[in-house]
Amino acid sequence: MRPATLDQLCINTIRTLAMDAVQRANSGHPGMPMGMADVAYVLWTRFLKHNPKDPAWPNRDRFILSAGHGSMLLYSLLFLTGYDLTLEDLMAFRQWGSRTPGHPEYGHTPGVETTTGPLGQGFGNAVGMAIAERFLAATFNRPGYPIFDHYTYAILSDGDLMEGISHEAASLAGHLGLGKLICLYDDNNISIEGSTDLTFTEDVAARFRAYNWHVQEVDGYDLEGIAAAIRAAQVEKERPSLILCRTHIAYGSPNKQDKASAHGEPLGEEEVRLTKQALGWPPDAHFWVPPEVLPIFRRAVEEGEAAETRWREIFARYAQEYPQEAALLERLWRGELPEGWEAALPTFSPADGPMATRQASGIVLNALAKVLPTLIGGSADLAPSTQTLLKGLADFQRETPTGRNLRFGVREHAMGAILNGMALHGGVIPYGGTFLVFSDYMRPPIRLAAMMGLPVVYVFTHDSLWVGEDGPTHQPVEHLPSLRAIPNLSVLRPCDANETAQAWRAALKRRNGPTALLLTRQKVPILDRRGIAGAENLARGAYVLRDPPEGQPEILLIASGSEVHVALGAQELLAQRGVRARVVSMPSWDLFEAQPEEYRAFVLPPDIPARLAVEAAVPLGWERYVGPYGDVVGIHRFGASAPYEVLMEKFGFTPQAVAQRALEVLARVQAGSGRS
Repeated sequence: MRPATLDQLCINTIRTLAMDAVQRANSGHPGMPMGMADVAYVLWTRFLKHNPKDPAWPNRDRFILSAGHGSMLLYSLLFLTGYDLTLEDLMAFRQWGSRTPGHPEYGHTPGVETTTGPLGQGFGNAVGMAIAERFLAATFNRPGYPIFDHYTYAILSDGDLMEGISHEAASLAGHLGLGKLICLYDDNNISIEGSTDLTFTEDVAARFRAYNWHVQEVDGYDLEGIAAAIRAAQVEKERPSLILCRTHIAYGSPNKQDKASAHGEPLGEEEVRLTKQALGWPPDAHFWVPPEVLPIFRRAVEEGEAAETRWREIFARYAQEYPQEAALLERLWRGELPEGWEAALPTFSPADGPMATRQASGIVLNALAKVLPTLIGGSADLAPSTQTLLKGLADFQRETPTGRNLRFGVREHAMGAILNGMALHGGVIPYGGTFLVFSDYMRPPIRLAAMMGLPVVYVFTHDSLWVGEDGPTHQPVEHLPSLRAIPNLSVLRPCDANETAQAWRAALKRRNGPTALLLTRQKVPILDRRGIAGAENLARGAYVLRDPPEGQPEILLIASGSEVHVALGAQELLAQRGVRARVVSMPSWDLFEAQPEEYRAFVLPPDIPARLAVEAAVPLGWERYVGPYGDVVGIHRFGASAPYEVLMEKFGFTPQAVAQRALEVLARVQAGSGRS
């Protein structure tokens, strides 16, 4: 068959660019771009509001390719519509140093709104973007000034909708009635292992109607039907929309269409030739863009620049009439916080305690909410426990879109992806809370937030075995070292209320990655800072909290979180035995590693080999700090159900037990032996 129209010529250009790039790389997923080319063409040329010359324009429509394995669909569209991407970039698909990696990467390729590939994550991101748009529109728009007025579009695959996160995200989006969220489902009935009849036979349309979504079904090759469905979705204001697009994977391929083999492997040179022939394409033309095609796609540049110009004119008038709001928005778009926000951070005295660091965090969070008007977040149905409720402020619901308390429900996985979407959208400061043990449920989006460098704050409470009676199912053991293993995730475990305030300061000042705050359920003393180091030293990751009153220390006691006060108690007991100990508070390994070598050597002098780390977690990684002669008071098993005071005694986290272990370490060092 030959292209009957210019539209078909444009669509087949998308198909053949995807085929050629995957074949040249001998790696990739050609089937999805070939099958969804018609749908994407209609969306990108008739509906999507974007400016290829300014990919970060705040009021652009967002487009998320949740089915990130089909990345060549997105790269082809970006190149064709005029983004800073060349044909040579497409030829370098999946190669070292190219701007067209195997899956779309945020911050790496112009026009890519989020890193996708782990299925379902992009869908969750899209929900977060739609939440951010609605909140910002309700907060900042004024009559005649639609500063935020855009849609969020996403292309989903069967795999996206199989992943559990899609159920969580879709359920919440439907509850919130996110009418500006429009998802296009590539309904091709094929997954890697074969037909979806093997595993995925649910009625997707009925499922999403049950979630309170507006659902339509279209032929994925009926251009006017696709356009009509998108227009109907735009008109729908009370519900998010799902458009089921019936498609064929590897559309046009004589031998691979509707075959699972077209999902994750090249078609093969001969099949590429046959497919081009079937599409009316020169079979030996590679990366060919017909001359009449590019002007059709490149209309996006002129139209996008005109749309942005109109918006900037509106914003200029808005800035004259609402200067404070405009100034705040401009700061937020630059990644800056309002001036003077740090003055709102509370300070605590020993008379205020003892106090759980989760409680201190709640006090800090509520103080910050008064000076950070776009601080918005919540918890996975645990606000009373995580202390993440902004008191006196409304919930974010369809009736109250200016509300700043997000009720995520018991949906940790979706919560993580939604927070990422909010951060990617820009203009808001997102946070989310749950118990530390449930960070496992949201590890994929945490990892992606770190990969993308997103300033998301996680409030993880109930941070150790000292959860107590809830028992080992709720007592995190391996979670702290596991989170530390994620590159670019800053992990902070403050020891008291004042370190907690400083942890929030560090988290909000960090703009190039996420931060995890690990907070106690149980009360801990608020340290009397007179005569010891100030809590502001948390920003350095580790610091000398208290040295012996006279003489050089003989042993270092290094602790984080609630174990710091145990180390201080052990220091006093050792002093009674004539042993001089230094106590180091180490709330953050990553912040400490970022310090100059001179400072790190000052805190942990190389000439003091006797070292004892104290932390209620699996001790993995502490070797780097305790050295060959040191030791770790840690956890080597799952916990137990009992009052936390009993657990501390049984697991050796009392000042007496720590002091005894310190004496043993010191004896080994003095005897010249290594660790036992």
